[in-house]
Amino acid sequence: MSNMKMLWLSLLTVMMPSKTLVMSLPLWNPVLPTQPHAGPSEADWEFAEEYLKHFYGYQPKPDRRKRTADNSIDADWTTGFCDKVQEMQRFFGLPQSGELTKETLEVMKRPRCGLSDVERFGDTMRWKKHNISYRIAGYNLTIPASQIHKLFKAAWKLWSNVTPLQFRKRSRKEADIVISFHSGADHKDGSPFDGKKGILAHAFMPGFGIGGDVHFDADEDWSFNSTGFNLFAVAVHEFGHALGLSHSSDPGAIMYPSYNFAPNYEPQLSFRDVKDIQHLYGIGSNFAELSSKNPPPRTPDKCDPDLSFDAVTQLQQEILFFKDRFMWRKHHQFEETKITLISSLWSDSVPYSLDAVYENSGRNFLLFFKGHQYWMLRQLNLEEGYPRNIWDLGFPSRIKSIDAALHFTNDHYTVFFTGHECWRYDEQQKTMEGSPTLIKQQWPGIPYPIDAAVFYEGFVHFFKGNVHYKYDSNSKRVVSTGPANDLLECKKDNNEILMEGR
Repeated sequence: MSNMKMLWLSLLTVMMPSKTLVMSLPLWNPVLPTQPHAGPSEADWEFAEEYLKHFYGYQPKPDRRKRTADNSIDADWTTGFCDKVQEMQRFFGLPQSGELTKETLEVMKRPRCGLSDVERFGDTMRWKKHNISYRIAGYNLTIPASQIHKLFKAAWKLWSNVTPLQFRKRSRKEADIVISFHSGADHKDGSPFDGKKGILAHAFMPGFGIGGDVHFDADEDWSFNSTGFNLFAVAVHEFGHALGLSHSSDPGAIMYPSYNFAPNYEPQLSFRDVKDIQHLYGIGSNFAELSSKNPPPRTPDKCDPDLSFDAVTQLQQEILFFKDRFMWRKHHQFEETKITLISSLWSDSVPYSLDAVYENSGRNFLLFFKGHQYWMLRQLNLEEGYPRNIWDLGFPSRIKSIDAALHFTNDHYTVFFTGHECWRYDEQQKTMEGSPTLIKQQWPGIPYPIDAAVFYEGFVHFFKGNVHYKYDSNSKRVVSTGPANDLLECKKDNNEILMEGR
């Protein structure tokens, strides 16, 4: 092996935990039952330790004991270990409790790239030329070679569209980048794959020898459509590493480390990806024309004055703000409100670009609405028989979708907003109460149709476009108005401003 530094690390198969996790109750734990919980199992601790060692540089004390005689956790678990848990939670936009919560473990278990999340390549880790060659060696797949060639060509094109880089495929001669599929643990580079799921692929920084090479786990269920893992998406990600890019904490970026592609989602470079690769190689001659027709998507910014929301809901101690395939999680015990993917919490159980969401804490479920369908989830899991039609709730057939849902826990009813009307649903009787009323009569001063609504700290908060209305339901009046994102407490630091200006 060359002296090039390897930038990825695989988890050992023996450290993978079982799918059943028994967790302690964290600061926020979505719709969990009320019975007591045991602490994380020994397998959970070991898995988390290996994950943090490989992806976050955690170095446990050599003489560390995992548990003391009285089953308490020793100092290393509560200091260095918890610091690394918090660092991982910050990267993925989770509540930064430093605790090994159920949702933290579930994010750790998601299929992902094998590179570290904290190691940065730097500006010098790039190819010193613009014409880069690649070849494909060792398919070891049932997918036809012609399809793989076509797919990889399209993946390279995403990067060449925004830079001066040109990629040329070679069949037999030596190439700068060698792409290969490997089945089984040992493929002679010191970092074994772990079978299905877990680590999907890994790559090396640009350079001689193994530098720039890309390895895919041949045991994965690779596909070109809605089933299995999208080979095109993973290829674009790994090719980014082969060109010198590190992992990004932007959940909308192709360089985000976890696999986060819903079925039928078409992967593309985000605004962040484009800025980062152009920082290394410059801007392509056709970029202006291409970007004017199809600009790279930006991850929603909580400081955007024009920000609007698809849905807002209270969820135990948090307020969740939904936008496209993203959400912000506001918790009173955490200073920073971070953006994350909807799928990071609910996997692929619910769709993106939602119309409405609300929690019924008394009955321990959440309802998600999009179009004429709704989904019910308990303990992060989709209930059997869903999605269902909204007409099952008692709406007439003329109602095609819901604008917002507002749940009142103490009174056991939910108000649904559709156009200029609102409907009252009895959660105990599971029936719609009579005919709809006009929003202007029931909620004077509130414009319609609205985008979202939530009951929070004694007031009803309505959102329409980039405006937030704070409403007193007792006096039936608007108390104040402001930007839609004022509850997100936008605070841009200097690093964020500098990054945006790159």
